[in-house]
Amino acid sequence: MEKEVVFDRQRTKKMKGDGQLKQTPLTARHRALGAKMVDYAGFEMPVQYVGVLEEHNTVRTKVGIFDLTHMGEFELTGPGALDTVNHVTTNDASVLKEGEIQYSPLTNEEGGIIDDILVYRTADGFLLVVNAANAAKDYAWIEANLKPGTDLRDLSDELTLIAVQGPQSAPLVEEIFGISLAELKNYTFIEVTYEGTKVLLSRTGYTGEDGFELYFPNALADTMWDECLQKGEKYGVEPIGLGARDSLRLEARMPLYGNDIGEDTTPLEAGLTRFVKLDKASFIGKDALQKQKDEGVKRRLVAFVVTEKGIPRQGYPLLNLEGEEIGAVTSGTHSPTLDYPIGMGYVDVAYAKPETEIQIQVRKKLVRAKIIKGRFLA
Repeated sequence: MEKEVVFDRQRTKKMKGDGQLKQTPLTARHRALGAKMVDYAGFEMPVQYVGVLEEHNTVRTKVGIFDLTHMGEFELTGPGALDTVNHVTTNDASVLKEGEIQYSPLTNEEGGIIDDILVYRTADGFLLVVNAANAAKDYAWIEANLKPGTDLRDLSDELTLIAVQGPQSAPLVEEIFGISLAELKNYTFIEVTYEGTKVLLSRTGYTGEDGFELYFPNALADTMWDECLQKGEKYGVEPIGLGARDSLRLEARMPLYGNDIGEDTTPLEAGLTRFVKLDKASFIGKDALQKQKDEGVKRRLVAFVVTEKGIPRQGYPLLNLEGEEIGAVTSGTHSPTLDYPIGMGYVDVAYAKPETEIQIQVRKKLVRAKIIKGRFLA
């Protein structure tokens, strides 16, 4: 079964000038733990330590820690910061209070998704957290579309990001910082202090489990990583690679940029309509998205379960029961938690309703699948 869990990594590479892969402050720790290292978005990152399946199950049942330092972080401050954020994103950042977080697509003039990002409302402005493979592109796009009175700063090389995910994540994080997290709601954050250093502590997650993100200066990286492992031993903590992160997010039906969404897809097609506020002032891509909404989308991103033997993979054709091609798989695997194949893909809108039966071309054979509503996991 191990070989059936395939890690679909983004193909975009961001290399240093000497052609070498970038490293995070925790690279030496990953190597010491015996991690299998791969090229991910131009970074040398751990894809697994002891195995994707074991790591996946650790997060579902106990707690895992992830090095996500390859992600990008941009700070926007100044009197024009809100106008800039609302101009480049589809969601409405004006509703955010300090300490709140918002998911939002970043779109081009045609409504295509440049990236899907998190917007943190800070005391001084906003912190944008972007995907690693898109960091340089996103920065250039935002910089080119700054509203007057906005200061933009790239903090990506200054910050380490560790994610703590799983049902035992809260007690572990509480023990590390000596605080209670009972009042910290999902998609909010606070500032805490660790060894005299400020740490931004948020509660979002990308795994379908309760989870936290720790942002802090690079100098604290080794100490914080070791602390998570040492204090987490009683909770069954393990380091988790990008392979399990991919299967975890798929079970939670969370789209992966470069697979399920991209500049050739819009938020309306991807089922992200609730994050598109067409009633706010003009933003990049608004006219195109309004037109698409008025005319109706022609395709939609759906989730499906495979009811016969066969693993869906990115690019496999999706067909109706008459054998006509209606779309393609964007993500797929054998679910470690459910123990059957699952996937996502775009289909003609006529076949997007839940309970619709379709077929997948898996190599030389056709296998049946069924469209579902909501997440794969309850």
